[in-house]
Amino acid sequence: MELEIKNNIYKAQCIGNVEPIEYMIPYPSMRSLIEGQNIKYSTQIIIEDLSITNLDFYNLVKKAAMWLSHQGIKPKDRIIVNSVDHFSKTILLFGAWHLGASVILPGEEKIEKVKLEAETKIQININKKVLKIISKLPSDYISTYKPLLNQEALIIFEKGLGIRLSHYNLLVNVNSIQKEIGFPSRSRVSIKLDCNSISWIIFGSILPIYCGYIIDNIKPDFTIGEKNCDFNIRHDLKNLSEYGEKDIGICPENSGCLSIGNKPIHLTNYKVNKNKLEVNGHSIMMGYLDNSKNKESFYNGVLNLDF
Repeated sequence: MELEIKNNIYKAQCIGNVEPIEYMIPYPSMRSLIEGQNIKYSTQIIIEDLSITNLDFYNLVKKAAMWLSHQGIKPKDRIIVNSVDHFSKTILLFGAWHLGASVILPGEEKIEKVKLEAETKIQININKKVLKIISKLPSDYISTYKPLLNQEALIIFEKGLGIRLSHYNLLVNVNSIQKEIGFPSRSRVSIKLDCNSISWIIFGSILPIYCGYIIDNIKPDFTIGEKNCDFNIRHDLKNLSEYGEKDIGICPENSGCLSIGNKPIHLTNYKVNKNKLEVNGHSIMMGYLDNSKNKESFYNGVLNLDF
């Protein structure tokens, strides 16, 4: 990536005089998130439906990392992940991050296109059958590689363009959501989202772990979904001013959540300018895989998005 583009992206990631490196979050990577939560809450249930504790989850994550290593996956590799099973996919996501690899969600894009643009040939299909194989492995695997906050954790293609997100992007986005959502640790949540979306990655996979919520589809305290939930995901960003207080604005380029209600989340700012949305803040992506798109989108200290 050209230095000028890198500088323009970094300017868009700043908010006011606060640069990303100046705002501390509790965990230095997605791997550390799981380790840290396990140290504090190892015996606490985090998935009611499966009676999974933090320790059970952490052990499965380490087993998944071992299994990926046996498949020849190495730190910094990019892995295309396909799955329709939410739990299996969550385990593989955190297993890949524990290993130090980057995960790709292809969305509706053709796999060959995704492989070409992301410069990878690695594709993993995960389901309940594979998870059973993984669960029989030992849980003593510890990767010697520890990714840094600014390194790539995820690439998503749900808008047809490869969007690169760092460990910091994901963690700071969830950290900002926690400040706005209003439910304390140990609250019960039911997530009704497609597991191929950035919405699910943030709200269905990372947020419950980060906040210490219990996933409970029988008696939840609150629900998050596309409609008829306590918090409803919305993609029509041109109507931001009309959002209700529990509508969640989704912007993949802003690592998932842009606003709760019609106000930006912490460390994010936006401005509607005619047919464009101007966004800046710490959740701003690392950039598109397509550098020509980066040149078109990053200027004047913000990320410029067409409605």
